[in-house]
Amino acid sequence: MVEVAQHLKGRDFTRIGTWNSEELKTALDLADELKELRRRREEHRLLPGRTLGMIFEKPSTRTRVSFEVGIYELGGVGLHLSAADLQLGRGETIKDTAHVLSRYLDAIMIRTFAQSDVEELAEHASIPVINGLTDSAHPCQALADMMTIRERFGRLEGLKVVYLGDGNNVCASLMVACAKLGLDFVAATPAAYRPPEEAVRIAREEGGSVELVEDPKPAVEGVDVLYTDVWTSMGQEEERERRLRDLSGFGIDADLVGRADDDAIVLHCLPAHYGEEITEEVLYGPQSAVWDEAENRLHSQKALLALIVP
Repeated sequence: MVEVAQHLKGRDFTRIGTWNSEELKTALDLADELKELRRRREEHRLLPGRTLGMIFEKPSTRTRVSFEVGIYELGGVGLHLSAADLQLGRGETIKDTAHVLSRYLDAIMIRTFAQSDVEELAEHASIPVINGLTDSAHPCQALADMMTIRERFGRLEGLKVVYLGDGNNVCASLMVACAKLGLDFVAATPAAYRPPEEAVRIAREEGGSVELVEDPKPAVEGVDVLYTDVWTSMGQEEERERRLRDLSGFGIDADLVGRADDDAIVLHCLPAHYGEEITEEVLYGPQSAVWDEAENRLHSQKALLALIVP
């Protein structure tokens, strides 16, 4: 059975910036081990009998399935808790909910809109809280991204990542992860779609190389990783037509991929909208690591659970 470090037991994972580089590397190393054990079909029930409550205020494919399968493979059980089914949907406070769920569960994963709700839940819960996605952060995705990049290149330090399109929650978490783990980061976005100033500040305080540019073509010259996400996220549907106009030219197509390093990979956290932020040709092309990236949500989150759930 794989050995699991004990020093992270009880920790929350609300933002990628709350973990230092060594802690993130511990999670990545364990994720690699768990992936290999799963490949060999060797059981690794590191959390027998543990319960993970999964609160969803947003629809989900990868987050729900990867966490539910993950806790099951670790020997525990996951409970899908729709916000509409909880008393949260009828006005019970986050504080009260945190206290109650802490008496039933061993950990909570929440996928919601406001980052402040995740922080409040973590403040009042006596069990670990994991941010499955908010409007301002997606730390689980960033962890899987780092796993995928290291898997492909055998290292992280010194690589260059360019993120194209809307500087959203995925961009913010990825930027901070890159800074902590030694990758150079470029955000190629229109001026009105730059990543949040707070994320840029945190990344630079970590010593990361962060560039903000507005022309995608020179931005991708010789880079190792091209990354994008949807241009219209959940809750932004009324902005769709404007966003399509504003972000035209920032989609990853064969031309942009051809400007990157010959060994460059393409990442996308999914779901994808063909012909907008990425073409189908690129998504299914030889340089796409998107499906490995999606799979690695499972392995990296299993490592996270194994590390923090007491």
